Amino acid sequence: MTHLNTGQAGYQKIFYKKWTLTVLLSAVLISAFTFSIYNAAGLRTALEQSTKSYLHDVTAQTANEIGDTMKTKMNELAVISDTVAQFHLHENPDDTTEFLKRKAALLEFDTLIIMDQNGNLLASNKDSQLSEHELTSLLELPGVSESFRGEIRAGYRDGQHIFYSAPVRRNSQIPELMIGTRKKENIQAMISSKQFHGHMLSCIVDGSGQVIISPTDLKPFLQLDSIFKSHKDSKVNKEIQNMLNDLAEKRSGSLKFTSIYDEQLVLSYNALGINDWFLLTIIPADIVTGGADPYIIRTFVIIGFTILLFSLFLYSIFRFYNDHRKQLERMAFTDPITEGLNNTAFHVKYNELSMHMIPGTYTIVLLNIIGFKLINEHFGVQAANRFLSYIYHVIQRHICLLDNEFAARSESDHFFLCLKEHDPSIVQMRLDQIIEDINAFHDTDLPVYHIAFKQGACLVDDPKLEITLLQDHARMAYQPLDFSVAQACAFFNDSITERMKMEHELNDMFDLSIENHDFQVYLQPKMSLISGTAQGAEALVRWNHPHKGMIAPVDFIPLFENNGKICRLDLYVFTEICSLLKKWKQDGKTLIPISVNLSRQHFRTPGFLEAFAAIAQKYEIPRRYIEFELTESIFFDHQQIHIVKKSIQQMHRLGFLCSLDDFGSGYSSLGLLKEFDVDTIKLDRSFFLNISGTRAWDIIACLVELSKRLDVQTVAEGIENQEHLDRLRRIDCDMVQGYIFSKPVPISIFEQLFP
Repeated sequence: MTHLNTGQAGYQKIFYKKWTLTVLLSAVLISAFTFSIYNAAGLRTALEQSTKSYLHDVTAQTANEIGDTMKTKMNELAVISDTVAQFHLHENPDDTTEFLKRKAALLEFDTLIIMDQNGNLLASNKDSQLSEHELTSLLELPGVSESFRGEIRAGYRDGQHIFYSAPVRRNSQIPELMIGTRKKENIQAMISSKQFHGHMLSCIVDGSGQVIISPTDLKPFLQLDSIFKSHKDSKVNKEIQNMLNDLAEKRSGSLKFTSIYDEQLVLSYNALGINDWFLLTIIPADIVTGGADPYIIRTFVIIGFTILLFSLFLYSIFRFYNDHRKQLERMAFTDPITEGLNNTAFHVKYNELSMHMIPGTYTIVLLNIIGFKLINEHFGVQAANRFLSYIYHVIQRHICLLDNEFAARSESDHFFLCLKEHDPSIVQMRLDQIIEDINAFHDTDLPVYHIAFKQGACLVDDPKLEITLLQDHARMAYQPLDFSVAQACAFFNDSITERMKMEHELNDMFDLSIENHDFQVYLQPKMSLISGTAQGAEALVRWNHPHKGMIAPVDFIPLFENNGKICRLDLYVFTEICSLLKKWKQDGKTLIPISVNLSRQHFRTPGFLEAFAAIAQKYEIPRRYIEFELTESIFFDHQQIHIVKKSIQQMHRLGFLCSLDDFGSGYSSLGLLKEFDVDTIKLDRSFFLNISGTRAWDIIACLVELSKRLDVQTVAEGIENQEHLDRLRRIDCDMVQGYIFSKPVPISIFEQLFP
């Protein structure tokens, strides 16, 4: 074994020597190759720059000539308009026409026209009379309308003519315009340059890229909306956008691009100084560099061939190592579903970051998809995996890499985020943005499906803490929350640790407390407003532990709701009530209906009512004296609402009563009365908190009246003062439950107070 290790060490020593030599040779060759490539590339760049510079000089000169020519025509037209202003047009129209004819021939206008705002005109050519439609079109041209406001303008009409317009001023008024037209061939002759061996193609465009004047009937090659290929190169896209900005702001410039025919071209655009018109000129990019291209190409081929040979040599050395290294890294640090970081990679990145992290700057966040199993069942595993990948990539869009933020899918439907935030409100804002973006379903063909998350976070106050502990803290933060309704992000603090310790202790005490009857049933009466006697009661549970004392319901009810023990507790209370009713029956007391609370957790178990019916039968209790109270929130769980409806029907078949607790606390209470056959509604105490004015009482009166029409009893909860009691009596509410009569009391005291 020692010999084997020594041989391996010797082999590694030789390998490292050869490795060092290879690295040195590689560095020398690569440096030489890099310099050659740099030199060749520099030569080509210099030639391309020369092409652009020369093109710019030629086109700038041409643009100046065209602009000067058009400005000259505008000035000539202005002089003619000043002369015409001295004429009396209606007195000597023939003389005016003759004058226009002479000027048109002298100044090389095809036609000179005097036109007023009504479209009446005199023309140098009598054949130039325009139709009514042509007159309307002419008057609506921007240049014409601006000349009536005193400007000398040039424009383009009917695809064939350049027109110039100048105001004819008479006594500070502009009753007419002088319009001169020239055929486009005059400008075409100027832009049809023979420069660049006839390979130059020019036209005049406006600021939007629309071709105004072309040398011939041009093919779609010069349509700016199709002249460029779709570039993946962001630099080219940026240059194209800069050109469009230049056109809009009347700046000249040039760029190199690829045409739709895969030709490398150089485009120059020069402002004419007339309107927003530009001279746009295109030449092949290699018109200057073409002679040097063969030499440059041969240089690149030689260099490339040499590099290829050397690369193959290096490739043969490192192929095995690289392939296995990448495969191992991928397996170790990449999530196969999202193709992003996995939990191991998350740990590594955090550990690297924590070495330089300033305390109080980062937060670890956990997003856990609510009801992901339903996505699996509804869409299938493959589609569910696509949902996970989509969610990860949306999260990545909101991650700032410059702040060393990162995210990973840890397991199943859990996503961890490391955010450079320490303010809970900002963390919540960013999470809201991420979740909103996820549910927008942009850039994906996945079906739209609302996705909600459990959100937990741990502020990193001590970067030295293990990342696994920080992740556990983020998970612990949201665990106590009820996610049947939307919840914000929960942040970990020391009280959560204390609460979890307490919950663990309560869980441990539960079974023994059930056996020892430490859970005690309290009753609160429901008083009739007609007879003034207790016509019912609600059973409430209290936990009087022999060592812990009285434990508040708020400390154990939500806990047992979450872990499912509430179902056993409900059966315990139900059994106690059945035992009590049997005792009253045996003692000859008048029985009253007693309502017991029924948790939503029961509805997850098919046929759960059979256990309650069996207990009632065991104690021989008439079913009409037992009422199940359902909180209104049960009806908002759309996944089990059909089960709830069937369960209520089953309650009635078994003879039990059913009441709707907290009526009015939700947003669809009246809809529940229509859909669900309940016997009693209990008006939520929120109705009577800070109640003022007749409007609120009118609403309550309407609910009471509606209930009577539906043959449903009404119970007002949380009544604590005489004024509310008197009003409820006036609107004929059936019963009242509240501290004005009695708080919840032990059964023995209830029997004394309400015999």
